[in-house]
Formats: sequence, structure tokens, C-alpha cells
Amino acid sequence: MLSLSREVLYLTLVVIHASQYISPVSATTSSSNPQQRDAAFQHREYARYLAKRAYITPGQQSQSYDYVVAGGGLAGLVLASKLSENGERSVLVVEAGPTGDEFPTRINVPAETYYNSLLGSMPYDWTYQTVPQPNAGGRRMSQPRGRLLGGSAAINGMYHVRPSAVEVDTWAALAATDSDPAERWKWSSFFQALKDTETFTPPGGEALSTAGMKYAQDAHGQSGSLKVTYPAYMVPVTGDWLPTLNNAGIPAIDDAYSGDNIGGFFALSTINPSNWTRSYSKSAYIDTLPPRSNLHVLSGATVTKIVFADNVADGARHASGVEIMTEKGGQVYTVNVDREVVVSGGAMGSPHLLMTSGVGPRDVLEAAGVDVKVELPGVGQHLLDHLASGVFWESNVDTQGTIRNSGSDFSKSAEFNSFVNSGIAYINGTHLFGSSDAFKSFTDGIMATLPSVAVPASSSSNGGLVPSAYQEVVEGYKAIFQATAEKIHATAGLIELLLSINAPGQIAVQAALQQPMSHGRVFIGSADYWDGLNIDPGYFSHGAGQSLPF
Repeated sequence: MLSLSREVLYLTLVVIHASQYISPVSATTSSSNPQQRDAAFQHREYARYLAKRAYITPGQQSQSYDYVVAGGGLAGLVLASKLSENGERSVLVVEAGPTGDEFPTRINVPAETYYNSLLGSMPYDWTYQTVPQPNAGGRRMSQPRGRLLGGSAAINGMYHVRPSAVEVDTWAALAATDSDPAERWKWSSFFQALKDTETFTPPGGEALSTAGMKYAQDAHGQSGSLKVTYPAYMVPVTGDWLPTLNNAGIPAIDDAYSGDNIGGFFALSTINPSNWTRSYSKSAYIDTLPPRSNLHVLSGATVTKIVFADNVADGARHASGVEIMTEKGGQVYTVNVDREVVVSGGAMGSPHLLMTSGVGPRDVLEAAGVDVKVELPGVGQHLLDHLASGVFWESNVDTQGTIRNSGSDFSKSAEFNSFVNSGIAYINGTHLFGSSDAFKSFTDGIMATLPSVAVPASSSSNGGLVPSAYQEVVEGYKAIFQATAEKIHATAGLIELLLSINAPGQIAVQAALQQPMSHGRVFIGSADYWDGLNIDPGYFSHGAGQSLPF
């Protein structure tokens, strides 16, 4: 368990026993769409290859593993792949959702993320909803999260962007302790690690001449597992994106990936240019592996509890195993862990598992009827979420949606269906307010509110802007609040603009708040894992969030 004095960082990873189960080929084998037929053929061939691998079903798992990774999403599969490189280590990845192999086209074809997405569809999406938001008309807001191997990276819009250096270095300063210096978290280390993960392919000539995207080859990697590139085809209207931004005083940036992303550009997409399909943690880090007898991958099963050893060594509790179930009221499988349990369930799943296992704020755990194993006040706190608002225009120019609806042979091609909306821009506070002095006046006003808003709440699951009764959590909020207002807002991307042309006859621009001052939390209300999670992002709980996107 890693507890930081100012914020808790969750790295969500899950290792589960792999099964011999291979999902049946999708009905797309009979499709008239050439790309769907190709995807189905590739899926059949790949299924034959996967049959050699050590996939398992519930009940086939070993009694113990060196590592169990709870959550087979973006981070979990990467870690499982890396840990199992050592043949002496046994690794189990456990993923609640299915493999996704039954819908290869809906996952792998980029355009399907708009027109036939698995978002909102159980069992591939957790379909979370927030608690009613009092500052948003009492609405319960959707919180989609991937629930399949690859996690949200298997069903998202495939944008591949990087934060700015100031954001990463500010995080490093917050995370540093006497025993864990900030150097490893700084931009210089982070930048190199990002390059190491990817293989970058420049845009093709036609796409480049249409959209006019700019890039720096040396900002990207050439030998990583994740494939990143631009679509094979760019809809002609995208060529107006950068000139339009420039007319609004937002210049194009030559290189948005080396630590300064202020300005307009076209984002990379996680696309494999060899076949114009999605590249994500499953395809990049698991599917490409040779058979490994020490790696088991179990889908359709959930780690519902971390089991702790009865003895407390060196003043700390040690995880000795996990409990795994496939459904509420079903059989409980206990797996022993010889080294570590890796919690990799994301911003929602990780605190959920920790709290039902007895790790978290004491008042939340006791109210839910959970025995406290480790009192860790930061679990579930400091939830930050983006808010977005869009403007839509009707247009008679060809959009992605217009071309798709034409039914032409080209609209069914792999090249056309590789297109994803990737026009983007980041705007800092100085530009947004017109001058540095005007924005400083705004941030001074934000800082003036700090004494009145950063106070303990009545409990960690109820209360105001800082929903915690723990002073250390309040101090963490103060540190994040100050760093965001004074260091990040002025220089980093405060607002993200996104171009969208996937609807026929319509062009949209979305404005998304990147650094909200409102903090929320997640918390449990029951000791039963299957009773779910309460999600409260605290939308608009700080007034700055109500004005910045507009």
C-alpha cells in the first residue's frame, strides 16, 4: 500500500488465471463490409494462435501465484506482461468483463467508436452513474468505464495526447517525500518512458496534405509495443481546423508532445497502421506474446476482496491472497499470493476493492459494516473529473457522417474507417482571459476562497468541497488547490477544444475543463462488493468550474 501525505495514487492492475476459453467468432463473418470480413478472418486466425496460450476459466486457477493483478485494463495488462517476462514468476490477471473477442469489429475498427460503440453496453461497460449532483440540477451523470480486457482503452475514442511538462513536474513536487525523491516522477523521466512505450508512424502524404498536421519525429518512440499514428484518411473539412484556430488567436503548435501543448494540432491516435485497427493494452502487450505457461488470464471473474494475513509484520499488514467470484451469491474462489496483489481497477474500481477489503477512511468503512484492516484516509478522495460543453453548427460540407451515410464503396474501406476526430487545441488561462494580469486577478480570487472551502466535512462520505473528516486529506486538498491555481492554470492547458464531425451535416466544437477546482470522492455504502459504489464528482462545487468552460 502506498500512502502519500498529499494525495493517494492508484495504479490499477489485475492478474488472473488464464483460461482455455476462446470466444466464438462474431456474426460479422457474413458481413458485406470488406473490413468487417477481414477483421473476422483475422479474428479466426488469431483465435487459433490464442488456443496455444494459458487462458483459464474460473476453477482452473492454481492455488497460489507470485502476483495477482486485480483488473485487466490498460495498466493491468501492461504490468502482467512485464512481470511475466521472468519465467520464474507466476502471474494471474483477473478481469471482471469478457475478453472482447466476440466483437472484434466494434473494438478494432476506429470508426466504430462513434457508430457502433460498446460504451453503455453491459457487460463491456460498468455503466456507472454518479449520485445526484446538486449543482447540476440534481442529475445523475453517466460515468462510462471499460469492463473487458484492455479496459477503457478498448472502447475509448483513441486520442493519444500527453500532459505538459509543468503538470507532470507539479505532480512530482506534490508526490515527493524524503524517502521517495521527485526525480523519478519529473517530466524528463516521464517523457522518456512515454517514448519507450510507443512505435510512431508519421502521417501518409494524402492525410498530411489534407489536414496539415505537424509533428516532431524525435518526440516519439520507434520500438514500443503501442502503435500510434494518424488516420489513413482525413475528411477534407479538417483542413480548416488549424486556420480557424489561428483566426481566433490560437496558433498551431509544431510539436505538442515534448512538454508544451498550448495551441492547435491534430492528436495522434492509438491505431496500428499495418491494418488500421485499434492498438491498446490487450493487442499490444498480451496478444503479441508467445505462449507463457507462467501467465494466466482470467476474464469474466472479479476480485471482490483482498485477504490479509492475520499477523502484522513491521507494523504493516500484508496481503496473503484474494477472493474471486463470477456473480453475486456465486462460488468464492480463494487464491493465495506469495509476493504481491496489484490493485489495478482504475479511479473507480481500485478504491472500491480497497474499501470492501477494509482499507480506507475509518468512518466510511465502519458505516458500511466493514472491519478496518488499514486506516488510509485518502482512499476514494480527490476525485477530479472533466466537464465539457459543446457548440453545434449545421453545415452542407461533407463530414465523416455524411460520407459514411453515402453507402459508397469508399465509405466501407479500411482507410475511411480509420478516421477518428483528432482536431484539438489546448488554451491556457492567460489566453483565455486575454492577459496575464486579468488571469492573475482570477487566480487571486480563487486563492482567496481557500480558507473558507478547505475545511473538514462531517464525514468522508458527506459534506462540502473537501468531503473528508480527516485533516490530512484537507491539507492534501490545499496543496493541490494551490498548485493548480498558481502553477498549472496559467501555463498548462486549462481548456481543451475538440473538433467533432462524426454526425452528418453537422460540425461541433467541444470545450472541456482540464483542471477543475472541484474535488469529489467515491465511497461504499455496504460491505458487499456487489452492492456497488457511490460516485460523487462534486461537479461545480467550486464556483470556478461554472465559468471557465463558458
